[in-house]
Amino acid sequence: MQAIPFGRWCVIGLVCLFLGEQAGQAEDLVSKARVVPAHQAERHLKNIRQLTVGRQNAEAYFSFSGTKLIFQSTNDWVEDTDAAPLKQADAGLGCYQMYVMDLDSDAVRLVSTGTGATTCGYFFPGDRRVLYSSTHGSAPNCPPKPKREGAYRWALDDYDIYAVNIGGQELQRLTSTPGYDAEATISPDGKTIVWTSVKDGDLDLYAMNLDGSKPRRLTHEIGYDGGAFFSPDSKRIVYRASHPTDQAEIDKYRDLLKQSLVEPGQLEIYVMNADGSGQRLVTSNGASNFSPFYFPDGRRIIFSSNIETKGEGGRPSFHLYAIGEDGQGLERLTFEGQFNSFPMFSPDGTRLVWVSDRQAKTPGEFNVFLADWVP
Repeated sequence: MQAIPFGRWCVIGLVCLFLGEQAGQAEDLVSKARVVPAHQAERHLKNIRQLTVGRQNAEAYFSFSGTKLIFQSTNDWVEDTDAAPLKQADAGLGCYQMYVMDLDSDAVRLVSTGTGATTCGYFFPGDRRVLYSSTHGSAPNCPPKPKREGAYRWALDDYDIYAVNIGGQELQRLTSTPGYDAEATISPDGKTIVWTSVKDGDLDLYAMNLDGSKPRRLTHEIGYDGGAFFSPDSKRIVYRASHPTDQAEIDKYRDLLKQSLVEPGQLEIYVMNADGSGQRLVTSNGASNFSPFYFPDGRRIIFSSNIETKGEGGRPSFHLYAIGEDGQGLERLTFEGQFNSFPMFSPDGTRLVWVSDRQAKTPGEFNVFLADWVP
């Protein structure tokens, strides 16, 4: 709801399993979206367009009207009076900043402060304001990269959630507790924010009102719960979780948490009611399953998984899958590239946006793609 300089929980460390710490030099980013052919097996995807080119571009989510995207990028745009509002600079950024793209014009504008690291952007109803998480309140520089010591390990940096208008003004802080507060999304009915926080000593899901008031805890099981999105009717939540079971795993999890680190062995997809009741598993395959999002029908879930390469040596392959909320009817949706994730349907259900390394020209590059959805 997993970061490349990799250790931010939304763009999450899953990406760093196969993407490098640095991507190569980029081209002009969004001056003209490129048409990209679909793999012959990708029967649900039509008219694929590549919206970004170069470096790391991630977590692109639709506005409520479906006319804009908010996304995070290590590309550095500068003002250009002769073309679009922003153009891409030669030098990249050390960590993510937050941008809004207009899908009609491909124009891009910076909405974050330009300091610290950002992640997990999302639109408020009305499309005039956005929220995102940032570390700029604790330090202006990019957070240091974690010492992984040969392990699959992610850092939990000191993020807080902020709201701002799409011009980058009127910044409002919505959380102020020490530690990690991120992965925030908003219910389709425009009433509730759900996010992940370490405020009570564990990585759990919380809900609050749009102004940050009335925070309430939704999950309580030991382990990580996050990446949450609401169902189309706003009555249910789908999320990813990693819950250690034996005492040795629990002790290790708690010890790493004290160091602001986490090292999950696997992630499964869960659903629950919007008030936190009725939690139940959707997947149970032992793979790294993440970035779930509801289909427009509210009965199925699209998500990313390495289910077909789990346990294999070398570079894992993540693809998009569909599954019923009841855990039945698994279907693979993408076949191109080594990494496909962060899918989201447009509000009218006619388009899908996601992130992929397909068509990448340099190691460590991944981009935002948009396609018409074929049922």
